[in-house]
Amino acid sequence: MNAIMKTVPPDFSLVIPSYNEEESLQELFDRITAVMAGMKKSYEIIFVDDGSTDGSGRLIEELHRKDERVKLIQFMHNYGKSAALAAGFRVARGTFVVTMDSDLQDDPGEIPQLLAKLETGYDLVSGWKKVRHDPFIKRWTSKIYNYFTSRFSGIRLHDFNCGLKIYRREVVKTMQVYGELHRYLPVIAHRNGFRVTEIPVTHHARKYGSSKFGIARFARGAFDLMTISFLTRYKMRPLHLFGVLGFLFFLGGFVITILLTWQRIFENRFLSNRPLLFLGVLLIIVGIQFFSIGLLGEMITSLRKESDYFLVRRCLGCQDIFPQEAADEAHFTA
Repeated sequence: MNAIMKTVPPDFSLVIPSYNEEESLQELFDRITAVMAGMKKSYEIIFVDDGSTDGSGRLIEELHRKDERVKLIQFMHNYGKSAALAAGFRVARGTFVVTMDSDLQDDPGEIPQLLAKLETGYDLVSGWKKVRHDPFIKRWTSKIYNYFTSRFSGIRLHDFNCGLKIYRREVVKTMQVYGELHRYLPVIAHRNGFRVTEIPVTHHARKYGSSKFGIARFARGAFDLMTISFLTRYKMRPLHLFGVLGFLFFLGGFVITILLTWQRIFENRFLSNRPLLFLGVLLIIVGIQFFSIGLLGEMITSLRKESDYFLVRRCLGCQDIFPQEAADEAHFTA
């Protein structure tokens, strides 16, 4: 029976990043199993321990021993939520992939509603924490972030960064998530041609521990929005951006130098005191540089290979994905 379970993909893969949430994990596991039992669907739970310094690793290991549907990916140290999701997405085998935070603020009881909305013709359904139980500063920075992200991305959602989402498997398998790009998963999916929407979901107040939110994340989010806008348009064709910029700069400089050359030859005007001459030369040089950057980008794109930017200490239940890290589990210390 266990062999069959390992070869037949489950209906659901639940990917749960966790960092120092030991107190919440058992209760979260109990809630998830209750919901999935009611849905009568097969599932796997993939906990990604993002370098926790508490006993999270030991607790998840105990859950794995009791229930083989629980899997553990444990990082060597804290790499962040994007890395945790990237690792979880690689392991996920389910037809549908659900992500949620491990702090009990996301409600597993919303999974049936998310699935029902997905099956009306969408590829990704994001939760919308319409009523939030977070500190004032977190609520308002989130409002500002969501407003500008909606404007710049062209996809109208109220809550891009809600941890509770459901995806079709093909969506997560096409995503490259790193840095802080977990905030923009709906944007990435939308730019990849998938259909994205949201529904209101229940949001609970934090029961244990404290929030990992920091104001610095808000500043980083602005840069990441620019990053995702660039990558989704020009990642595989950087010359289309830098080449156009280079051409415009070069053209401007060329027109200026032609004008000044005409004035010098036919109007006998001296150029030594003309700042416009220096501007024309500068624009030509900048144009050539932009064009060169585009060519270098094309060369790098053609040669680049995907590589992990996180180190896995061990993987329980997914040794086929991370075999080298899982080879020796005896040296593990939580």
